Amino acid sequence: MYRDASLKKYLDELAARLPAPGGGSAAAFNAAMGAALISMVVNFTLGKPKYAKYEKELNDILDKSESLRHEFLRLTDLDVLAYQSKNARDALNTPFMTARLCAEGIKLCEPLVEKGNVNLISDVAVAGVLLESAFSAAYFNVEINLKALNDKKLTQAIRKELLQKGKIIKKIRENTEEKVGKIIRG
Repeated sequence: MYRDASLKKYLDELAARLPAPGGGSAAAFNAAMGAALISMVVNFTLGKPKYAKYEKELNDILDKSESLRHEFLRLTDLDVLAYQSKNARDALNTPFMTARLCAEGIKLCEPLVEKGNVNLISDVAVAGVLLESAFSAAYFNVEINLKALNDKKLTQAIRKELLQKGKIIKKIRENTEEKVGKIIRG
């Protein structure tokens, strides 16, 4: 659907008077951009003698960021399909998975502050910001779909999980920005 389409097509349809794509799909796409930036930083770091001692860890980060990038792209499309199916559980699961994966993705930023190519350090901070904002966007889509389900027990469990993940994400993003700011300002 959108995975292999142009950015223009996606944004035109996001802006159009269409029920989907919407916020859930946009959240996943935003997260895909964050994961892609992490991959870019690693790709510009690997092979540089200065960072050779981190090569194994950097390759692990790259494997994870690329896996996340592909999954976020899948979720970009899956959210549209879930909305079109009008199945409330599917409409909930897609942004919930996006939120969960954002929490995994942002964890990749912290080691890159110290082990990534310093010339791309601002991109590490941008990746963190994108992943945090994607989490927030996915969270709002989860909330609206929880309301439609009318299941108090499930609602409480999901809200509790997302509240905890939100706090962790915020802390990682703040720590990443602080460290990146110090490096940039010298």
